[in-house]
Amino acid sequence: MSARRTALSTLRPGSVGLIALLGTLTALGPLATDMYLPGLGAIERDLNTGAGQGSLTVAVFFLGMATGQLVYGPLSDRRGRRSPLLFGIALYVVGCLASALAPDFAALMVARVVTAIGGCSGVVIGRAIVRDHFDLEDSARVFSRLMLVMGVSPILAPLFGGLLLASGFSWRLIFLFLAGLGALTLIAVAVLLAESRTHDVAQAAAREKVVRSFHAVLKDRDALGYIITGAFNQSAISVYVAVSPIVLIGIYGIRPQDFGWVFGINGIGYIAASQLNARLIRAHHPHRLLGWASRAVFIVSVGMLLCVLTGWGGIWGVLIPLFGLMAALGFNMPNAMACAFARDTTRVGAISALMGAGQYGLGTIGATLASITFDHSARPMAITIGILILVANLAYYDLARRRALA
Repeated sequence: MSARRTALSTLRPGSVGLIALLGTLTALGPLATDMYLPGLGAIERDLNTGAGQGSLTVAVFFLGMATGQLVYGPLSDRRGRRSPLLFGIALYVVGCLASALAPDFAALMVARVVTAIGGCSGVVIGRAIVRDHFDLEDSARVFSRLMLVMGVSPILAPLFGGLLLASGFSWRLIFLFLAGLGALTLIAVAVLLAESRTHDVAQAAAREKVVRSFHAVLKDRDALGYIITGAFNQSAISVYVAVSPIVLIGIYGIRPQDFGWVFGINGIGYIAASQLNARLIRAHHPHRLLGWASRAVFIVSVGMLLCVLTGWGGIWGVLIPLFGLMAALGFNMPNAMACAFARDTTRVGAISALMGAGQYGLGTIGATLASITFDHSARPMAITIGILILVANLAYYDLARRRALA
């Protein structure tokens, strides 16, 4: 049996089954955050920690997601996609079980890091598998389809978590459910997913060290521009995920079970935009779509900041811009990833790792700063998101030159 046929029954490239499995892989990490957000207050009470400290479990999760991707990306270029992926998902299951059984807040923090280091394998390797199979335009289209699967998680996950809590169940059950989902995904990967790493990627990875592959990517002005643009824009989502429960539940008085609906509506905007992006790619280059999306995100973030600073619109001055922000960001990552991958098809894992690590690393910093500077208003969240998106726009116009790729 060849190295490319290590699964018992493989999924065809472009098939609905493969897209669904890749979408699940990339959603495992976000699900481990989205689903328990309504329970942050209950966690703080049960584990005897201070108000607002629950968001730190989100921040350390993002940190684990960032650092882990820097390992899995280059490793998947060298060792293949399947083996690191199987290891990572198994670690994810262990981390979820440890979270469910955590006796105190410190143990939960450690368990969350373990979960993140395992879950990020699906994010970084899933993206690399897409590029293994598809060219620039097709990969952008597939990334948009993956957003459909990923977008369902912020809709259903907080709703499910909120309903469990409203029904009297413990937040620990949420982590047990995530462990079960991870176990099912592990089986699916082992049985259905064939090795996809190309011969060219394997040969290039064998000739250079990890640090050198990262350095080669970062020397490419256009690749660096796309990586920074994608990472800074998407890190705004990480800040939104980490801080919005405190803002919407703690300040504006939304009930924990209703928070899931707010989160879900924003997820619908994200999904709709990503699917529209898949259609627009037929007529417009991903580079151009990324520029339009970056400008739209910037305009919406400025609008939200003005509403928050002036108090105009009250809660609607926050909710409406957040919806617009998520919708505009639905165009961002598929095009940024596709354009970055097109710059160097032999270092796909390294590019995916840098963009993913940047996204979650910046999200960790942003979420931590927003939490530390929390002043019982939405200002820290709005300011942090605005700064991240401003840098993303500067990177697009200064580094990712105003030209479509040949």
